[in-house]
Amino acid sequence: MIWIIGGTIEARDLMSRLRGYKEFIVTVATESGAEALQDRSVAVGRMDCGEMARFIKEKSVDTVVDMSHPYALEATRNAKEACAETGVSYIRFVRKSSYMEGCVFMESVEKCAAYLESVKGCVFFTTGIKNIRDFQRVRGGNRFVYRVLPTVFSIRECMLQGVRMEDIIAVLGPMLEDMNYQMFKDYKADYVVMKDSGKEGGTPEKIKACRRLGITPLVILRQQEEKGIEDMEELIKLLKEG
Repeated sequence: MIWIIGGTIEARDLMSRLRGYKEFIVTVATESGAEALQDRSVAVGRMDCGEMARFIKEKSVDTVVDMSHPYALEATRNAKEACAETGVSYIRFVRKSSYMEGCVFMESVEKCAAYLESVKGCVFFTTGIKNIRDFQRVRGGNRFVYRVLPTVFSIRECMLQGVRMEDIIAVLGPMLEDMNYQMFKDYKADYVVMKDSGKEGGTPEKIKACRRLGITPLVILRQQEEKGIEDMEELIKLLKEG
């Protein structure tokens, strides 16, 4: 049994290509992640290391394919530890980074928040809801606009953190370059904060739109992790032959 830990759109591709060849089970952390995979069999819920280890034993898993988002550090850490504890194979699929010329790079969310304390104007965030609290603390008199997924949970979190309705954009990405361009322009963004979510996450289109408008892209970098498989064909071959 293969356990696919979802979190990226690439998991849907893997599921379609393994179906009929290998038995697998898929889990994601959130309802929005399940909806993105468009499969009713996907299980939803966050698990710590102990829960993952029990899941591996209960489902007779022999291989774990970690396709969680590049910034889902806790999920990856827990999966590695659970595999080590249970003695099953662990495979990390890592989304390729984007080519990012002319950006200001931030080593962490904390460093980005500290940087934003010194800026003036409108900051447009495309980083999801996880760190809204960190950013709201340094907003001051600036306008902070948040583009989030169109879910009740996302809107609730924005409201809990004091984000005004006119500063919330609820839309399902990734966005095309022209759509990013129009949004950044309409909100008169001076800075756009993003993660290195790769081509699949729409990072290149955000950067291109920023360049057209003369906006400074602030990129929160990924934390270093052990190199994983970046090529889907390589992953498919490994799993089918295993």
